[in-house]
This record gives sequence, structure tokens and C-alpha cells, in this order.
Amino acid sequence: MSTTTVAPLTIQDAETLVAAAHSAAEAAGVTVSVTVLDAGGHLLAFRRDDRAVLISGETSTRKAYTALQLDTPTADLVDAVQPGGLFYTLPTALDRPLLFIAGGVPVRRDGRLIGAIGVGGGAPEQDHAFAVTAVKALA
Repeated sequence: MSTTTVAPLTIQDAETLVAAAHSAAEAAGVTVSVTVLDAGGHLLAFRRDDRAVLISGETSTRKAYTALQLDTPTADLVDAVQPGGLFYTLPTALDRPLLFIAGGVPVRRDGRLIGAIGVGGGAPEQDHAFAVTAVKALA
């Protein structure tokens, strides 16, 4: 029986993700916080600009955690958590609060989930675009 090994998300990868997201946000004139988690939900990298609202750090972390736990971009989950939606009661079922606003994106290598990035501080669509840009920079 053969086992396929996928390289984990490294600190260098996490720093690349943070730098790419921050660069994209800076180019758009937006101040953000960026959080990168590994596949186990451990914090690998974090950046909050001094001009960012303090809560943006918690927001970026919760977005990354949500994307990791549900293995999907948070932008794709917004409708599912509305009353009557598929995940309406999910936040109370987990031990950590989730955040269903665009800006959290899973990170994959060779098709396998190896972590997640969360961006907070801009408009939801901007945060999502910055996270997607960062993931593309890692590829």
C-alpha cells in the first residue's frame, strides 16, 4: 500500500500568504489584518497594521478558522447561515465561534487541505479578493 505525502503549510508559506494579502490590500488603499492557520488550526502567521481596527485581528482569525473547519471559502457560506439555511445552527455546535463573512479561504496543496488564510478590515468582497490573491501567490 502506498501513501501519498503532501508537504504541510510551512512558516515560510504562511509568511508568503501574509505578505501577498497585505500587498494586495495596500495597493487597494485598504488596511487589513491577516491570519494564517495550519491544517490543525494552529496560528502560523499574523499581521495587523497599526492603522487597522483592533477587532480586525479577531475577525481575520475567525474567518481563517471557519474556512479551515468547513473547508470552503467563507464567501460561499453566507447564504447557508441565514435563517432556514443549511448551517443556520452550526456556530453553536463547535467549540470556537465561526465567522461567515467573505475573507476566509482554505489553502490546499496537491488537492489536500493544508491550512487557511483569513483577511479582515476591508469590505467583505475586498477581503475575499485579498485572500484569493494570496493563495494564488503561494501556488
